Amino acid sequence: MEDRISPQSLEHLSVQDLSAQRADARAEELRRTLKQASHEYYVLDAPRLSDEVYDSLLQELLAIETAHPHLITATSPTRRVGATPSDAFAPVKHAARMYSLGNAMNFAELDAWFDRIEAAVGNLDASSFSLPICYSCELKIDGSSIALNYAHGELTRAATRGDGRVGEDITANARTVRDIPLRLAKGLLADLPQLEVRGEIYLPKTSFQQLNKLADEAGEKPFANPRNAAAGSLRQKDSRVTAGRELASFIYAPSEAHMNPQEDAAGDFPRSDLGGTQHAFLDLLCQAGFRVNPDVQLARTRADVHAFCTAALEKRHDLPYEIDGVVVKVDSFALQQQLGYTAKAPRWAIAFKFPPEEKTTVLREIRIQVGRTGNLTPVAEFDPVLVAGSTIARATLHNEDEIKRKGVLVGDTIIVRKAGDVIPEVVGAIESLRDGTQRVFQMPTHCPSCGTAVHRIPGEVALRCENIDCPAQSLERLRHWVSRGAADIEGLGTETIASLIDAGLLRNVADFYSLGYEELRDLGLGRFRRDGSEQTFGEIMAKKVLANIEASKQRPFARLLFGLGIRHVGTTMSDLLTARFTTLGQLQAAGIEELSAIDGVGPQIAHSARSFFELPENQAVLQRLLNAGLQLKNDAADHQLEQSLAGVKFVLTGALTQLTRIEAADQLKRLGARVSSSVSSQTDYVIAGADAGSKYDKAISLGITVLDEDDLLRIIAGGGLDGIQAAGKAADVSTAAEDVH
Repeated sequence: MEDRISPQSLEHLSVQDLSAQRADARAEELRRTLKQASHEYYVLDAPRLSDEVYDSLLQELLAIETAHPHLITATSPTRRVGATPSDAFAPVKHAARMYSLGNAMNFAELDAWFDRIEAAVGNLDASSFSLPICYSCELKIDGSSIALNYAHGELTRAATRGDGRVGEDITANARTVRDIPLRLAKGLLADLPQLEVRGEIYLPKTSFQQLNKLADEAGEKPFANPRNAAAGSLRQKDSRVTAGRELASFIYAPSEAHMNPQEDAAGDFPRSDLGGTQHAFLDLLCQAGFRVNPDVQLARTRADVHAFCTAALEKRHDLPYEIDGVVVKVDSFALQQQLGYTAKAPRWAIAFKFPPEEKTTVLREIRIQVGRTGNLTPVAEFDPVLVAGSTIARATLHNEDEIKRKGVLVGDTIIVRKAGDVIPEVVGAIESLRDGTQRVFQMPTHCPSCGTAVHRIPGEVALRCENIDCPAQSLERLRHWVSRGAADIEGLGTETIASLIDAGLLRNVADFYSLGYEELRDLGLGRFRRDGSEQTFGEIMAKKVLANIEASKQRPFARLLFGLGIRHVGTTMSDLLTARFTTLGQLQAAGIEELSAIDGVGPQIAHSARSFFELPENQAVLQRLLNAGLQLKNDAADHQLEQSLAGVKFVLTGALTQLTRIEAADQLKRLGARVSSSVSSQTDYVIAGADAGSKYDKAISLGITVLDEDDLLRIIAGGGLDGIQAAGKAADVSTAAEDVH
């Protein structure tokens, strides 16, 4: 493999340095480089461009296209990041029907298919194909079928299979799949005026695991298998969600419209042998830039096909994606056309399906696991059993509703499998084997970790423990409290917090304010020096951290509220709540109706906040914070100034010298402003510091007023916009925009 390209080996130009002509040339150069890098990474699995360099060049291209919208192309790599949400998926009539495949559930049924093929061939004109018959053996990817249309090599449309004749237009989502080429490499397929190819979009096993882990943590229903996850990802109305799902593709066939005149009544697709065989067509796909599964074999006998199927079954659990069988096709396109189709499937292909990987065992107990966010998750514990290549003895049951749906009792003989060949799953119970000793499982009314009463927020499926003092949640809650957007206590990383917990010095957020100098100084970190002595926190770090803890007492009320980790109460919601209820006492006393009456606060958030503040354990921790001197209120002066920037929306970008961005945002919010992380047409002002990037460029393109740090300081000092010459600044922006263009 060639050496990876380093950041220093590629020139990076700022948008301001480019004339319109040079911007066009630079954009084309970047698109060419990024396209090649994507092909090397996602298709060839041989990247030369580091992730750092790729991201840098992609941001540069995005900045150029933002400043010069006329340079944006449909095949630009920037189109892969996802578009704004769509309300619906338009119906798409396929160029030719997307057939399903007939199934062979064992070798006897597979051999019966061979018999039918050989009998049919004996009645055909053999002058158009070669004998003996060859077969293409390919892994059957368990994903979601897709049809991709290209015009002169450029992707124009992507559609789901649907009912086989009409699918749904998912072009915006398909563009986010990194290994789908937006423009084909030069060659036969790129030269066709119209091309339609078929393939499978799938979710790798590791990505599937991560997706379900996030769903579990959020108390949401997990995907049953990678196939459902892939299909659901392709049908997201917001393609930015699809872009974050790490989907991949394998393309494997042309549309029948290219070879069968009856299938292409409109005559839009040119007749072409496309290589003449399935094997040759796969080579053409590779040359055009598509990702093709490498595990393909040309078989000349039944024994060869049997051997391929057996080998695929043995290694299926070692593959990074899920397969559920092998597809066997007659290799010759000419013979395929002569063999034709039944009402449902091609006669020239069949799917050899793997036997299901399900085993029976006995469910011994259901235990409750308290997650880092307070979710109570029931976990089935059963007699160990070998499934899909490994021994399993536990599987999550997700929530109370799932236990009822599966109908399992403790003591049942149950069926287990691995969802997606990865995640242990309880399928259900064998009720006929019950002998009366089985018992119904009851979800606890109190948290098994801390004993606090648990509850279920309306609209959610999970029971939750909201106790801020719960040991099972301590590490995550404490890490959240010290984060920059909350109390912002530097010097307390995960390792240090874990050591403080192990030492019995830290359990809830109020304990930070009881830490002493000596106990912090002498804290062992679990690391050892060369002389064998344990490394401690030390005098210098102890003093710094204690000073930072003291400073955190003055953080704004909204940030400290956010730091408490109340379910559904993020930074924006914290701003809304503290603007309406200016002291902790007022917020604690607010009822569901009062909370729900705030614009932007729905019943679910109101119930979550109310249940948090009602817990005596949480009230005790909050009282300790007040006793320690934390300012859990808005100052009277702040309240008077609150409306001076009400409704004004700011975005901060670039490096500031007088304040951090978080401090600047706090000061603006103190005056009633809304501070967002992204620029849109609804943004009123962008505050640009040094090295401002794409947000600055977008503000210029949208004609949004851009202010500098001096303007920001004048706004803060004056308590509003009175000291800002907005018209003058807008004129400056117009001039800057002309310079860029």
